[in-house]
Amino acid sequence: MSITRKPSPEGTRDRSPPTATSSPSLLTLGTQGSTVSHASDPDSVDDVTFRVGGAEAGTVPTAFIDNSNNSILDDVWAWRADHGAGAGTWTGDQSNTGLIVNGSNVTAYGLAVEHFQKDEVIWNGQGGEDIFFQNENPYEVPSQSAWMSSSTQDGYPAFFIPGSVTSFQGYGMGSYSFFNQGVAIENAMAFQAPDTSGVQFHDLLTVFLNGSGGIESVINGTGAPVSSSFGGPSDVVSYP
Repeated sequence: MSITRKPSPEGTRDRSPPTATSSPSLLTLGTQGSTVSHASDPDSVDDVTFRVGGAEAGTVPTAFIDNSNNSILDDVWAWRADHGAGAGTWTGDQSNTGLIVNGSNVTAYGLAVEHFQKDEVIWNGQGGEDIFFQNENPYEVPSQSAWMSSSTQDGYPAFFIPGSVTSFQGYGMGSYSFFNQGVAIENAMAFQAPDTSGVQFHDLLTVFLNGSGGIESVINGTGAPVSSSFGGPSDVVSYP
């Protein structure tokens, strides 16, 4: 979301409130579809928080879109607010996705993406690597029917890699549930990725923090469910 102000006549102070305008992201890095390699001089996003709502009500489809090949994401936290202005309801501070990676050979260190309403991370780029990932599912899902990635799949994965991706490495990645509306919300899987030898995960886990429902599997139906019966952690040491 961007903020604009009306121009002020010379010699006066503008006291009008800011006007919110819609944008596709809070930050878009690079040009989508670019094949330019930046291996010798990569773009780097370091120690950055992307916040949707909380300080003031707001909405954006995706917090951060990374189109830059060979880029480095170092200590990035994308957060759809769970408290503060506009937060606490499913229709407040709406945002589908915290991070979309379209660039190839992107590396993320210390990535946290929390409370977004659909696929929280979508990693489309080839040759990606993530070292540490932390996620909490959205808290305030009002019903299972309001949170379905397909007619047969409950919820949305915290980290989604589409079938077109053939190479990726993930290390030390976790997702947690706390559905707090008193409704038994289920998430079919925390991680969803193609079953191919080039897409590999190491040390995945899920945890039931509190609330109702839970996460039915860690990745692609593999890994024990977590719920009030077994809070976890549910570990998958390596996949596939």
